[in-house]
Amino acid sequence: MRFSQVILENWRNFDQVDVRLQERAFLVGPNASGKSNFLDVFRFLRDLVVPGGGFEQAVTSRGGVSSIRNLAARRYPEIVVEVCLQADGAECDWRYRIAFAQDNQSRPVLKEERVWHGEALILSRPDSADEDDPERLRQTHLEQTFANREFRPIADFFEKVSYFHLVPQLVRSPDRWQGDMVDPYGGDFLERIARTNVRTRDARLRRITAALQVAVPQLRELRLDKDKRGVPHLFGNYEHWRPHGAWQTEADFSDGTLRLLGLLWSLLEGGGPLLLEEPELSLHPAVVRHIPQMMWRVLRDRKNARQVIVSTHSAELLSEGIAADEILLFIPKREGSQVRVGAEIAEIRTLLEAGVSPGDVAISYTQPEKATQLALW
Repeated sequence: MRFSQVILENWRNFDQVDVRLQERAFLVGPNASGKSNFLDVFRFLRDLVVPGGGFEQAVTSRGGVSSIRNLAARRYPEIVVEVCLQADGAECDWRYRIAFAQDNQSRPVLKEERVWHGEALILSRPDSADEDDPERLRQTHLEQTFANREFRPIADFFEKVSYFHLVPQLVRSPDRWQGDMVDPYGGDFLERIARTNVRTRDARLRRITAALQVAVPQLRELRLDKDKRGVPHLFGNYEHWRPHGAWQTEADFSDGTLRLLGLLWSLLEGGGPLLLEEPELSLHPAVVRHIPQMMWRVLRDRKNARQVIVSTHSAELLSEGIAADEILLFIPKREGSQVRVGAEIAEIRTLLEAGVSPGDVAISYTQPEKATQLALW
């Protein structure tokens, strides 16, 4: 299952959005154009169903309805998130729609919750029970196991969404992680590796080592072990003037090595959609240009296949092997950003057909108009 369509109204940067997604999606646009806010839509859907989450918590953790609602919205309209889920080859096997606003006490309240399976509408709220007891509109049926039986595949799918934006400094300081929640920034990264079945873990590390040896030629071996306190550490053996090389821990790994390692591990974990922000950070351009092909090879392996949605500023990341319908362009406007699929723009299609690099096309199309004036500062 994967996201095949996203419809938004009054969500953060966006007045209205209606775009289709492929197995890979690359979000391209200038700073503050809404790429991270677009990724947050999928995190919001996950937060609706994860243990300890739910509708009210998902909204409150984002600063409340007033922080989520588009600043240009008129007369406090509702915020709408609607997604299509593709499964078994159907373009929209499941459809989920949620609309919400806030009451006089600034508490989030559901205005609409609907679920379709194919063409059949199987949930429509508010219903008569909601009208008799308005407090029911503080929760979605999606988050309630006794109420979501008919459409539980949606809840299970949303729960598998993962966001990963590894911060090397957090990986090097595993003691900062308190063990009470998943850390998308890598505080629990080594612990996640350690908890993986030994056979699976070792197989993944061997595969990752083979890839890392291309980017880090001196790396000979990679393994995970625990210290006397039981804290897991990654050990890398680097070729050295000594016969058996030199062992280093993650504390000595470069930022680029840790970021690439984290990217490869997250791709191999399999499961639901993977959200990545700027995976090109700290990596050599010659390595960055091959990241999309690595993603595609993983997608071809159905055992680990997962949808990948990536934000980027890198022309190298989009340099080759990217289709026009995989590129989402974020174009700032006066009252919010517009999101357009590259394949919908005739100029972009023409340039790509002429052999121009997807990266050059996408970056130039979305770059700030007056960027060259920075040199005059």
